Amino acid sequence: MQSRRAFLLQTSAACLAAPSLLRAEAPAGRVAVARCKTYDASELVPTLQKMFDQLGGLDRLVKNKTVAIKINLTGSPTYRLGYLPLEDTHYTHPHVIAATVHLLGRAGARRIRLLESPWSTADPVEEYLLRANWEPRDILSAAPNVEFENTNYLGQAKKYSRMTVPFGGYIFPAFDLNHSYADCDVFVSLAKMKEHATAGVTLSMKNCFGLTPCTIYGSGAGVDEPSDTPKGGRSLVHAGDRQPSRSAPQEKDPTTPRRDTYRVPRTVVDLISARPIHLAVVEGIRTMTGGEGPWVGGDLKAVAPGVIVAGLNPVNTDAVCMSVMGFDPMADRGTPPFEACDSTLKLAEEAGVGTRSLSRIELVGVPPADARFDFATLRKQRRSRPSPPMGMRG
Repeated sequence: MQSRRAFLLQTSAACLAAPSLLRAEAPAGRVAVARCKTYDASELVPTLQKMFDQLGGLDRLVKNKTVAIKINLTGSPTYRLGYLPLEDTHYTHPHVIAATVHLLGRAGARRIRLLESPWSTADPVEEYLLRANWEPRDILSAAPNVEFENTNYLGQAKKYSRMTVPFGGYIFPAFDLNHSYADCDVFVSLAKMKEHATAGVTLSMKNCFGLTPCTIYGSGAGVDEPSDTPKGGRSLVHAGDRQPSRSAPQEKDPTTPRRDTYRVPRTVVDLISARPIHLAVVEGIRTMTGGEGPWVGGDLKAVAPGVIVAGLNPVNTDAVCMSVMGFDPMADRGTPPFEACDSTLKLAEEAGVGTRSLSRIELVGVPPADARFDFATLRKQRRSRPSPPMGMRG
């Protein structure tokens, strides 16, 4: 018969291995789904306004507050899928950014910061946008007191802000981030609806992988202190081939798997726990299938799902996005789209961030089945096609 001491030790070990055992049922909230066929302001602005009203209204969330918005400008502006504009395939569309900024301003936001960590540069985000053939003033003028900040390095602050993972973290117990992620009252993840070569899908949660400054978490980061400017990408987080600058919190356990399919989903959950998302918006009016950007290679295709999903909890929101994409949000490793990786949604649910169970989420607007664009079937078709002969591969 098992002694009381042995039982308590066994239970404690199990709780440490599975954070969800230490907390109550993961939160469930409301998620809005809408059809939106174009980026025209005449359709986009009222669609987003209706969705935000369905979520309880923006004013109660942002009035008289500083709002930070993480947008998605993944990859250099030189990467294009064919001759298409970047915003039609893998960047958050500038009209969606401007419309969201406009509505936040109209709801009374005191200050709005647009944040991104452009690839391997300390240049202003505005310069990056110009290279993508965007006009930054169209976004900056959408509401009062709007500004951009490149969060891939120290930026305008004197020091980095340390943000702790409440549940202790899967990979990192805390992060040193650009001040803008701490100096805000409301944090918004404004993402593109896409698949992802490493994490299966990239939605509101995976969008936050870019919070980590490459001066600390990049391949060219300083060893003892952060580098002055970002150099290279986040191979440190992907592969675990080195630790962050010693000035920042180190990994909890350097003996864990060094595989990106293990590390990336867990690091994302650590990040969104340290910097919680108050509003998640995932736009899929136009996007791409087959991966997160043109550099992935293979059978990539531009598509027009014509859908937007928004919610107040990122796990709930991403679960509904997965349903819209034709995937099962309850899928585990080995099941599409997580054939080779761990599910960020499952890990986030186990950490107590939010539920991925559609039966517990309050759905408003268009039923996900009526808004579905079947990424899952397209994925299955790609994987069933025979590989080309070696001499014909790009």
